[in-house]
Amino acid sequence: MSKVFVFDAPAGLYNVVADHVTRLAQEAVAERGRFLLCLSGGNTPRPLYKQLALPPWREQMPWRACHILWGDERLVPPDDRESNYRLAQVALLAQVPIPAGNIYRMRGELEPEAAVADYTQQLAALTEPGQPWPRLDLALMGIGSDGHTASLFPGSSEPSGVAVIATVANDPKRPAQRITLTSAMLNSSREVIFLVRGEEKAEPLATILQGDQDPLRWPAQRIRPESGRLVWYVDQPAASRLDLSLINE
Repeated sequence: MSKVFVFDAPAGLYNVVADHVTRLAQEAVAERGRFLLCLSGGNTPRPLYKQLALPPWREQMPWRACHILWGDERLVPPDDRESNYRLAQVALLAQVPIPAGNIYRMRGELEPEAAVADYTQQLAALTEPGQPWPRLDLALMGIGSDGHTASLFPGSSEPSGVAVIATVANDPKRPAQRITLTSAMLNSSREVIFLVRGEEKAEPLATILQGDQDPLRWPAQRIRPESGRLVWYVDQPAASRLDLSLINE
């Protein structure tokens, strides 16, 4: 099931998403004793991370039962400005009472194969018996102007039955080597939230949601939770080319 919500102002968007994350966390802890939250990088989620560190969300989140993972990471040290871990650490994790042992960092300072092996081992510690990987309670995601999500890029392939892979971005301005969760693991999530903002995302968003299915060209189309919920929170500029009557039927 997929739903798209459009907001005129960023404040309204982030208020609603912060409420959404908090509610899911409370429900997960009440039902299963823990909340597995997968974070994304980029500028779009930064205001959400800052918001979750402020009242009333800071007090409402069950931080001690939250386990933090990442959807992808650039292969840079954790204090590098391009690090997805650093973004979340500065904006959120250093501001809230979450146990250090509940933070599962992708080790971007390692070589690709070693980073994949390390994160695969970290995921194993969270995996329930008989399962290939942990089932995320919530994966926060975004899209690039080329239609990529996490570090799944156009034209890239993914091996089956694998949770983490190394990838290379076609972006000379930023570190090209990355590791990323696969769409298979992400699609096992109980819920996936896409945050999308900006006019430059309007065309790719419309193509991803309303165009022909071409997951090789538009990797965000690969994200379809098998037995979970898919929600898009979008600002008005990004939604300018959508026909919401066709999407939210």
